Amino acid sequence: MISRRDFLQAAMATTALYGASGFGNWSKLAAQQALTQDDLLSFDTFGNVSLIHITDIHAQLVPIYFREPSVNIGVGDNRGAVPHLTGGDFRKLYGIDDGSPSHYALSSGDFQALAGAYGRMGGLDRVATVVNSIRADRPDAILLDGGDTWHGSYTCYHSQGQDMVNAMNALKPEAMTFHWEFTLGSERVQELVEGLPFAALGQNIFDAEWDEPAELFKPYKFFERGGVKVAVIGQAFPYMPIANPRWMFPDYSFGIRDENMQAMVDEVRAQGAECVVVLSHNGFDVDKKMASVVTGIDVILSGHTHDALPEPVLIGETIIVASGSNGKFVSRVDLDIQNGRMMGFRHKLIPIFSDVITPDPDMAALIQAERAPHADTLSEVIGQTDSVLYRRGNFNGSWDDLICDALISEREAEIALSPGVRWGPSLVPGDITREDIWNVTSMSYGEAYRTEMTGEFLKVVLEDVADNIFNPDPYYQQGGDMVRTGGLGYTIDVTKPQGERISNLTLLKTGELIDPSKSYVVAGWASVNEGTEGPQIWDVVENHIRKLGTVSVSENNSVTVVNG
Repeated sequence: MISRRDFLQAAMATTALYGASGFGNWSKLAAQQALTQDDLLSFDTFGNVSLIHITDIHAQLVPIYFREPSVNIGVGDNRGAVPHLTGGDFRKLYGIDDGSPSHYALSSGDFQALAGAYGRMGGLDRVATVVNSIRADRPDAILLDGGDTWHGSYTCYHSQGQDMVNAMNALKPEAMTFHWEFTLGSERVQELVEGLPFAALGQNIFDAEWDEPAELFKPYKFFERGGVKVAVIGQAFPYMPIANPRWMFPDYSFGIRDENMQAMVDEVRAQGAECVVVLSHNGFDVDKKMASVVTGIDVILSGHTHDALPEPVLIGETIIVASGSNGKFVSRVDLDIQNGRMMGFRHKLIPIFSDVITPDPDMAALIQAERAPHADTLSEVIGQTDSVLYRRGNFNGSWDDLICDALISEREAEIALSPGVRWGPSLVPGDITREDIWNVTSMSYGEAYRTEMTGEFLKVVLEDVADNIFNPDPYYQQGGDMVRTGGLGYTIDVTKPQGERISNLTLLKTGELIDPSKSYVVAGWASVNEGTEGPQIWDVVENHIRKLGTVSVSENNSVTVVNG
């Protein structure tokens, strides 16, 4: 008799061959450059349960440009596996034609030219149109928000997340989980969560003092859909106190807690759950490992690492769905649940081409109301760029190069460090507004420090961050991308063990090797240490751009990658 894994594997193969995921359909239309809203939203309704997934919006209410990474290195068992394929390799795997809108939406090549052809993506008013269309087809579809929602823009910062809460309340999700939301501070998070009209989930959010589940965040919630009892279990970002300032949320502890996840899966199954969905902010590689060690999960809706994959990935009997970031995509997953088991699925990654999808008028009006008091401030032109400014990639991005240049210039430093965060829209050549600067710098601990570090300590910092990213065990990958450096070059071998990856540290202005015993003036921002002093990073960057007038960011070759 065929096993359920073999059955699902056969379903995956059929999906790939015949485009049942829906990606094949819009990809072919994209090649013809003839996309319409009906094309993007078409879906052959399937089974008896529908899930809608959005994640990592990072407070982007309006359409944006967002360049996908050109470098995304996998290590260990994930070397060369999705989502660690980029560019032409990615397009070849999924049959994406060069120059098509699917090329533009899902990979980085020829970004400037394709952005000119296909325009901005996202916008929560367009997302609302897509969600409403799915609900019109499947009224009891379960909309789930994977977190990183109340963070990442000027209006979100100044309203302490209220603009995004208002917008998401209007979108009416059934549940969400969390990461950057906690950097609003424990008190503000509690205030907002207590007012939510939907479930705030996190089986791994514990009371730090008593080491027991935090009362504010429930581990799971049940839904009755299509005659099926569905359990949604929340999984917040596990490494909050490492990646973000612990002092902002001292009441809580996190961690992967896969043993507790297994206990929750067993508990909901014992209560009659016929379908188990994990709403996760682990990151894709961590979700893959969790799926391999926790049994009984049907679907993991993956967030945190901003991956956009046209097809789910099957691990054991669990499908993992990745829905991108910044409002660029909405995932729809239809499930066929029979006798308490998932017997099949149909999936579609829906790209939000903002020039193709009609804005929902109610959401558009709400967004306008949230932004109107700040309109003049947001739209003020600070300078221009003559090249694409982007953030994503393991080692550098032109936005971060500009931020590092600003830190060195404005803070009179020899070396600059900028966090390897994944959030932040891209820009094509043209104006740089204040909103654009805030979109890549907005956070609640944005002070730009100036200090001295020895060469030895600089290496320790780089080694520590490198292990957070390139440890072959996904459960030890606690960071974002590699810390960005200005004025400092180095070589990294991603296959080496901790403490041996970084070599040839070089002070770029002199070409001399960094002296371990010598002190260097270092400027940076986003320190997790309480009491950090300095001007806010958005002011530092704005002042720098004003002085330059037109920004020209040259190609960054300061990092040499070995075995990448």
